[in-house]
Order: sequence, then structure tokens, then C-alpha cells
Amino acid sequence: MTADIGVYGLGTMGSALALNLADSGFRVAVTNREVEWIDDFVTEAADLAGDIDAHKTLESFVQGITAPRTILFMIPSTKPMDDMIARITPLLSDGDTIIDGGNADFNDTRRRFQELEGTGIHFVGMGVSGGEYGARHGPSMMVGGSDHSWAQFKPMAEAMAAKFEGAPCVDHLGPDGAGHFVKTVHNGIEYADMQMIAEAYGLMRDVGQLDIAQMAAHFGEWSKGPLASYLIDITAAILRSVDSKTGAPMVDVILDQAGQKGTGRWTLIEALRMGISASTIEAAVGARSWSSEKEARMAAGDLLPDTSRGDAMPEADDVENALMAGRIIGHAQGFQLMRAASEEFGWGLNMPRIAEIWRAGCIIRSALLDDLAEVMAGDLPQGHVILAPAMAARLADTVPGLRRVVSAAVMAGQPVPALSAALAWYDTMALGRGTANMIQAQRDFFGAHGFARLDDAGKHHGDWVAL
Repeated sequence: MTADIGVYGLGTMGSALALNLADSGFRVAVTNREVEWIDDFVTEAADLAGDIDAHKTLESFVQGITAPRTILFMIPSTKPMDDMIARITPLLSDGDTIIDGGNADFNDTRRRFQELEGTGIHFVGMGVSGGEYGARHGPSMMVGGSDHSWAQFKPMAEAMAAKFEGAPCVDHLGPDGAGHFVKTVHNGIEYADMQMIAEAYGLMRDVGQLDIAQMAAHFGEWSKGPLASYLIDITAAILRSVDSKTGAPMVDVILDQAGQKGTGRWTLIEALRMGISASTIEAAVGARSWSSEKEARMAAGDLLPDTSRGDAMPEADDVENALMAGRIIGHAQGFQLMRAASEEFGWGLNMPRIAEIWRAGCIIRSALLDDLAEVMAGDLPQGHVILAPAMAARLADTVPGLRRVVSAAVMAGQPVPALSAALAWYDTMALGRGTANMIQAQRDFFGAHGFARLDDAGKHHGDWVAL
């Protein structure tokens, strides 16, 4: 018997996806660079081992897959991926498909797609979200690549994907780097969502002086309402968790330095390059960077004057509304970025469908995504999610709470960079006449860059008085 699909790379995610495929009724060929991992994986597969073919060489691995072959690589999407493409392509046949399932820079995916175009070998960049549990039991997957590769992979992808009301949370989103770009933006939104939750936690802990049980109760209650989401759920669970070593709340023994693997930065880089505001994501990336300066922050606590001028804790309902408003705005910025990329690269991204495949399996799954899918299926005034009547109404209800929360945080000296960024973006969008006319005047004064007038078309220069 030959396998339906091959999985190369038996780390955490690769192992989980291979078991998911076997559990979904497919025969899976597996191999790994460190061959000593392979036997352990088969042993741990237990009852599923009968549907797994282990191979110790790349040649036997390729030969053990039914042609046209689909091979999923779960390895670092940097030089190791390029090296593997060079090694495996001489062993492949026309119609075979290579899938990069790691977190890849979509620019690398576009390059690899173009390098293999016309060779008969198809290259797919696929974003996978859901962590280890999602990979094993049903992830959300964002697939880019050719129509041929999708037709080949679709039955397996839909079987292994998370389901939302029976519908698989996976789809072919477009050619070349479309899938990896959407996954990158997904992660950028995830950064913003996590940062806003951390800011709400900080307000309750440092300004409101709530104990851990009170904070857990708030997040637990919010998880039953409009804020229902995986990240709110796990925050409540985190706050209820106890460190077995000390008996202290688990969150209280963790160093306040946040790691990052680069996808948030990639989102921000592309937003800046395309001239699209992703201020909530920028704030989240910046906050993680600031967190790494632990020693400097400890020293600054003694050297900088106290900036707090009040300690009024916002009402819990205001914090809930602030998180909802911030979440809507963060998602809106992410979808605006994807819209711009779709136009630039000719991908034809289906925004409602992206929201739909994020409703289960992925880290940012939430009740909000169902609402976003619905509003984006209709007409969006000026192409903006926040201007859809349903979203505008929700923001009208929740932004006052966001404003009170940001105001209270500022007066208390409590940093809320992502929530502040969300409010600033909302207020800027709502301001029919902004202040960029002053910036244009300055540019013309010192650099003769010119400006547009309200009353006359074309490029103009000002009648500036001399200094």
C-alpha cells in the first residue's frame, strides 16, 4: 500500500498533523531529519500506527506516496525549506505538490512558487493555526497555491480541519503567498487581541487592586457574552491556575517578558509598506519589545518620577466594552490590510470566507468573527468594516467604555498602548476634518513639496511669511 499523503517533520506540529490525518482516515507516510525520532513517533501513535508508514530515507518516503503526491513539510520556513526543495524536487514527478505548513514570510512563499512554476511541481504555502491541540484535533488552515494542488489536497484538508457548525475551517484563498499572508495577518490580530487582554488584566491588578479570583470571575463571565473567544477562555483558565511549586497563582510566578517569533513584525512591515494603518498591531509588537527591557524598566522605576495622578478603576462593564471595541478595531485594521494586499498581488481574497475559516480551530476564534463574516458579505461603505451599520452600532455602544478606560488608565499612569491606539484610530476615522493640512503646510514651507487646495485642483504652494 502507498500513502495518501506524506508528512516531513515530526516536531510538535508535524506529529499532531500526521496523527490528525491518520485519524481522519488517510494513510500517512512520515519521515524526519533526525531519524531517531521516527520510531518513537510510531510507538506514540498507538492504535493509529497501522495507518502510518515510517521511512528512514527521503527516497523511500517519496516512493511510498501515491502519485500525484502531496507532501506536507513542517520544518522551519527559512533556509531549511529552500534546502529541502532542492533535495526533494529531483525525486518528484509532474503534478506533485510540496506544502510548506510552517510560519513563513509570504515573500519567500511567492518566490518559491515562482521558482517552481512551469516545472510540473506545485508549491503551496499553508497557514496553520490552533497550536498543538488544534493541529491534532482540527486546525484552521489558510491555503495558497495552484488550483491543481488544492483539488489534490482538498479532501484531506477538509477532513482534518476544525468544523464550525459542520463546515470545515479551511479554504483555498488564492495563488502563491495568499495563504501565508492571511496567516501572518491572523497572527498580527492575535498579537493585538492578546495585548488588549493583558492591558485589561493590568488595569484590574494594578489600578483596581482586584485579587486573582475576582479577575478570573470577570473573564469567566465575559466568556459567556459578546466577548466569547478562545483567548478570553484561556485567560480565565490562566487566572484560576495555581503553581504546584509555590502554591501561588501561576501567572504571578511568570517573568513579565513576552516572546515573539516574528509574524507580528511581518504584519506591521507589510502594513507600513502598503501605507495601511495597523496601529493596534504596532502597539502590541512595541509592547512585547518594551517588555524585553526588564532590567531597564526595573531601574526606571526608581529613576523616573511617578506619573500617576489618580487611581480610579473603571467599571467592569467599561473594561468589557473597551475590549470589544478594541477587538472590532483590531480586526478591521487586519482586514483592511488583507484587502490592500489582495489588490496589490491580484489574489482575489474572499474576506467573508476568511472570517468564516477563523471561527473554529484557530487562536483568534471568537463570536465576533461570525458577525464580521456576515457584515463583510454585504456592502461595506468606503470598504471599511467599521462603517457597516451593524459594526458602527456596536462601536457606538462600546467606544464610550473604551474612552473611559483609556482616560482612567492615562490618569493612573497605567500603560494601555493597544487600547489607546484603537481609540486614536477610531477618533481619527470619525474626524471629518483632520489636522494633516498643518503637516502639508510644514512640508511645503521647508521643502516646497506642494499641497492640494480645497478650492482649486492641482498642486499649489503657500504664501508663507519669512522667518
